[in-house]
Amino acid sequence: MLATDMQIDEIEAWLRQDDPQRLTELWRAADALRSEYVGDEVHMRGLIEISNHCVRSCAYCGLRAENAGLPRYRMKIEEILDCARQTEEAGFGTVVMQAGEDYGITRSWMTEVIRRIKRETSLAVTLSLGERPREDLEAWREAGAARYLLRFETSDAKLYAKIHPPLEPGEPDRFERIRWLQELGYEAGGGVMIGIPGQSYAALARDIELFREMDLDMIGVGPYVANPDTPLGCGKMDALKLPDGEQVSADETTSCRMIALTRIVRPDANIPATSALAAISTQTGRRHGLERGANVVMPNFTPAKYREMYHLYPGETGRRVFTPPSREDLAEFLASIGRRIGEGHGGRRQVQADVSGCA
Repeated sequence: MLATDMQIDEIEAWLRQDDPQRLTELWRAADALRSEYVGDEVHMRGLIEISNHCVRSCAYCGLRAENAGLPRYRMKIEEILDCARQTEEAGFGTVVMQAGEDYGITRSWMTEVIRRIKRETSLAVTLSLGERPREDLEAWREAGAARYLLRFETSDAKLYAKIHPPLEPGEPDRFERIRWLQELGYEAGGGVMIGIPGQSYAALARDIELFREMDLDMIGVGPYVANPDTPLGCGKMDALKLPDGEQVSADETTSCRMIALTRIVRPDANIPATSALAAISTQTGRRHGLERGANVVMPNFTPAKYREMYHLYPGETGRRVFTPPSREDLAEFLASIGRRIGEGHGGRRQVQADVSGCA
């Protein structure tokens, strides 16, 4: 019996579990809850990476402001609308607009983009634009944006301060900003990286506990992928790494443990099989993510001329996840694991039921 109210020490024990038979038990429990609470539909979100400008200096991200060798772009409104129409024509229900924290994307400009998408398509709009002021978030919600994703990357405050320095002292943290989103009526999303140098299993267990406490609607968990154009990825911060047995691994199995445990503690949330998981494990990553608790996939509709400039993953690792598969290929793939493409916007169901335990 794997209880959805399992305690944090139990969560950590499962994160460390490497016995194949016990892990099979974990995968089955997560998949059963996924089937019960969100069904067999896999919801497709058309991802558009609308800008790679960023004011932040995150030690793990290739978009960081100090990456002077990266050509920068910001898509025009008509280009974004063309991508949104492609998403709708593919039969998907949601468009996700993602960018670095780019203040060239003004409040009024983004408001117009959202309004036009809502006026000219039937799509739901999800935003992932970084740590914006509350006034921006309020304006975009009023314009029609339904969801906002702001991953907090790790609940370890000391580690987070080292890899994500603030722009100014005393700025609101990501937990406060997620509370803003919830207050404004967004479906609020958070999530973490898995295997950040310096990340312990105890901290990762606390991340999962926070998913439950914060009642997140969307939860993205994916492996840390080292980018050599960052301090964390080029070896300058190797001193952060913990001793063997304490340092979390950024591998497929650990990522799937996180997906499964997240599904168990937050059974009705939308959980993607992330592009990072697909990037590190091209043959099995996305399949295993979906078989072990995930119910969302985000094909990338960013125009080809911009894709390699959205430099989250280095070189060949990034190229693996650029081209969106056709709807037919996706349907065939999902049928092979007993799933189907979801209809409609695919928002959180908010199931009201007793979730005290599962077989």
